[in-house]
Amino acid sequence: MDQHTGTFSEGEIREAYGALHQRVQGFADSGDWSGFADCFTEDATYVEHVYGTFHGRAEIRDWSVRTMSAFPGSAMVEFPLAWTVVDVPTSRLICEIGNVMPDPGDGSVHSATNLTIVTYAGDGLFSREEDVYNPMRFLTTTLRWAKVAEQHGRLGDEARAYVAAYGGRG
Repeated sequence: MDQHTGTFSEGEIREAYGALHQRVQGFADSGDWSGFADCFTEDATYVEHVYGTFHGRAEIRDWSVRTMSAFPGSAMVEFPLAWTVVDVPTSRLICEIGNVMPDPGDGSVHSATNLTIVTYAGDGLFSREEDVYNPMRFLTTTLRWAKVAEQHGRLGDEARAYVAAYGGRG
């Protein structure tokens, strides 16, 4: 069980998560995800239901750079919050996040959501994150986006290879 629980106010937890969320948008804008792991404590745990569980900043950094620098992670350009809830006794914030892909050429919006559960550890850092989502919904969204992007000449080689590997029938 996490040792960093129950000592922070709702306001502090929300403020820290707001700062993390802004940093995530900056990583997406720049394409450089190497700083993402620095949002966590040295001994943090990151639970990602498709890719596994990562322990410590080095593993979190390796995973985030690898997955968010390659398609489809690299094609997620915005992460709007739908809602947030704070559970003060456990220092957790739970939220629903959109993963919005860029305009594929016809103005349509393609996005899939996930639930994120973060545990605040103080000093603006988090000791745990868990992302919960349906990977098939993400795949379907990505394939639909790719189909439209292809029709409008906006599908790059990396995305085309992804479509070929995962069925392309979105």
